[in-house]
Amino acid sequence: MKTSSEYRKVLELLAQDYPNRRAAFAEIINLQAIMNLPKGTEHFLSDPHGEYEAFKHILNNCSGVIREKVQLVFGDTMTAGEQAELCTLIYYPREELARMHARGRIYREQYKQILDRLIELTRYLSSKYTRSRVRKAMPEEFAFIIDELLHAQKDEDDNRTLYHARIYDSILDTESADYFIIALCELAKRLTVDRLHILGDIFDRGEHADKIMDLLREYKNELDIQWGNHDALWMGAAAGNLCSIMNCINNNVKYGNYEVLENGYGISMRSLVLFAEKTYLSDDVMDPLKKAISVLMFKTEGQLLHRHPEYRMDDRNLFEKIDWKNYTVEIEGVTYPLKTKDFPTVDPEDPLRLTAEEEQVLEELRHAFMNSVRLRHHMDFLFSHGSMYLCVNENLLFHGCIPLDEDGNFEQVDFWDEPVHGKALLDKVDEVARYAWSTGSPDSVDYLWYMWCGYNSPLFGKIIKTFERTYIVDESTWKEPRNTYYTFNREKRTAKMILHEFGLYSDRSHIINGHTPVNLKKGEKPVRAEGCLYVIDGGFCKAYQKTTGIAGYTLIFNSHGLKLKTHQPFESLEKALEENVDIHSDTEIVEVEDRRVMVADTDDGIRLRERIGDLKNLLRAYRSGTLRERN
Repeated sequence: MKTSSEYRKVLELLAQDYPNRRAAFAEIINLQAIMNLPKGTEHFLSDPHGEYEAFKHILNNCSGVIREKVQLVFGDTMTAGEQAELCTLIYYPREELARMHARGRIYREQYKQILDRLIELTRYLSSKYTRSRVRKAMPEEFAFIIDELLHAQKDEDDNRTLYHARIYDSILDTESADYFIIALCELAKRLTVDRLHILGDIFDRGEHADKIMDLLREYKNELDIQWGNHDALWMGAAAGNLCSIMNCINNNVKYGNYEVLENGYGISMRSLVLFAEKTYLSDDVMDPLKKAISVLMFKTEGQLLHRHPEYRMDDRNLFEKIDWKNYTVEIEGVTYPLKTKDFPTVDPEDPLRLTAEEEQVLEELRHAFMNSVRLRHHMDFLFSHGSMYLCVNENLLFHGCIPLDEDGNFEQVDFWDEPVHGKALLDKVDEVARYAWSTGSPDSVDYLWYMWCGYNSPLFGKIIKTFERTYIVDESTWKEPRNTYYTFNREKRTAKMILHEFGLYSDRSHIINGHTPVNLKKGEKPVRAEGCLYVIDGGFCKAYQKTTGIAGYTLIFNSHGLKLKTHQPFESLEKALEENVDIHSDTEIVEVEDRRVMVADTDDGIRLRERIGDLKNLLRAYRSGTLRERN
């Protein structure tokens, strides 16, 4: 068999893992078997915005899929109350076991019943995976025993039945039942969802974005993140951009989330608070701290916009355009009075200049953000597992928008003197963000702030109105005009144009994104463009729920099709444990496949076919003597 020198090197590398024909054809058989299994379940979530308890519950119940599986397996043998108890145990095994012990409820026969039910459920969930794949998902220390229990057959001989009964007795006699129950609950959740997609905006508004990041870092299944504009803001802050830092602080003070700053990331607000109390009036319509934050935010943003005229955001540098004699500002030909006249650190001749004390406060905050070890670990994780977009299994995932012009065509954006649009724009943004994080290049770090709020930022796509919301009472000025993407994304033509731009031509292809909450109360729908596009930001954030009328959407893509989940608000962890209260979720089957989707039909299938092709070539090389076999 003749091969090019380059391909021979590929085969030689492959031969290190498969040193002879037996090893090669055994792996071919294994991979071809995997190709004929049903595809794993994908779970799509967007915009958790720091709502840790609700987010964790949605992960634990897999958007209600665990409950559905429990009903399917035990619907004829367990009451609804017993099913709810089992679900709560699976969601929160450590907490629920602790509560059961505290109540004195758990005893030997009950342990056996719990183990039996978990084994039966896990056996059902594992049926669409290879035994090897299931084994890899098990905790290593319990893998052999769980594997034995999962594959026990009811019609086996008495010796085998006795063997498995003895395993149960040993588990109970060694007082390790709790550990096995926890291991089985975690295994059940891993087998329910094969891959998790987070479509951005992990940060801000809710109290515990840091805990969400910790949870994602421990996630055992495949995970990817499409960055949101709030995530980019924290990237910029961690990289030392002062505008991003002040916007982060402004967002969290606005929602009363001091804990994520001070306890979550060890960022002290003391110097800023003391400066505000000493410098600004307290008997005013605005709180001193809010005034201090706003002035520092708009001064640093104005300076950044002077550094980057290419952003074309001079109309947002309103702080410099204030009439300091009358304390008014003119916007689009209309003059508005400011809420406050308390600006003791502003020089009307040079309003963007920072005082020495302001510079000191900013440097302390910059140092705190850049030297927070936990924050750096979280940002490293965002970059290692995240990107601007992802094409996976014929679907296109991104957080915000693809900038379009007034006619609904791709907007040509000047990106550092290079006109780009569509996919090329997102690729450039991704490249610059990574360069900013890895090098600290000042211009690139500044661009992380633009990703947060720029009109042509694919993560935002609106005209930000932070100044108006801060200083102007008239709420008509607060409305943020949006890129035409948010109008044209309801049309199938636009969705198809975008999908084709990213190389997706299948009739099964969809756009899945978040960023803009779906206002159910106003009749908005998450399914758009005749089923080609899904917007799944329905309001995880409590601040949105009165407006949207729900607590978020999630999407499930399994081997049978697509399911859209509409969730009601999560009450509390305490109520979930005390009363077995789950999040109420309505399921809408939005797309049913005409045949079951197998691994062969997925991106993994493409990779497996390539691997099988290489292995077949390796077999030919062994048979022809081109490569020597090793025992």
